[in-house]
Amino acid sequence: MAGSSGSSVLVDMVNIQKSFGKVKVLINVNFQVSDNEIVGLVGDNGAGKSTLIKLITGVHQPDGGDIFFKDKKITIHSVGKSRELGIETVYQERALGEQQTLWRNIFMGREKTNRFGFLRVDEEKAEAEQILRTQMGFTSKAITTDSVVSTLSGGEKQGIAIGRALYFNAELIILDEPVMGLSLSETRKVLDFVLDIKKKDKSAIFISHNIYYVYPVADRFVILDRGKIAGEFLKKNISQDDLVEKMVVLARTGKLS
Repeated sequence: MAGSSGSSVLVDMVNIQKSFGKVKVLINVNFQVSDNEIVGLVGDNGAGKSTLIKLITGVHQPDGGDIFFKDKKITIHSVGKSRELGIETVYQERALGEQQTLWRNIFMGREKTNRFGFLRVDEEKAEAEQILRTQMGFTSKAITTDSVVSTLSGGEKQGIAIGRALYFNAELIILDEPVMGLSLSETRKVLDFVLDIKKKDKSAIFISHNIYYVYPVADRFVILDRGKIAGEFLKKNISQDDLVEKMVVLARTGKLS
């Protein structure tokens, strides 16, 4: 199934296979993400969702099949290579330095330095302030660029991680269970940040085993089950209740209703 808007394909994974030892984790998987599209990648724990994403981000290499990025066949050997392509991942662990300030977190690993190798602290703080207020939409004066990350809420931390990815011009942001363990109000904050990705003409893969989190923000749903694509649905063609029912039947029978 093509992307939801008929736009060009950003990532195309063709006949992907991956095994660990004798266990086949992904079996002839075909998966696409189009420009300016949010794809909900859903399925039970152990379906192969995380493994599929780790192939896109270079953590693992596929045993078979091809990966295309902007119609060009690629081999992603490392996380660094995926970042160079414009692929960023926001993990449920949030991957932020808890004891570091917000401005340090934004530039962590990509620090601005002068020709002598010293940090351009004032420049980083000024840019972090702009990102905080305009790009991330943080208006509360209680949160500043010098705020320590551990003092932020779960939703705010996810907002920082997503905003950082957008700042560094990620074309595809992968969200791995981004609302795991968050309250309802914090979940709403994160979903608003996800919608901002699309408003900025970028794409995202929202990974979750919970349809109720994914449905409000995704354009299209891909159901992964026991290493295979069990089904794909455009949001405009299926209600949340029908999608939930199909997944319940799939879990019980191994087949979509």
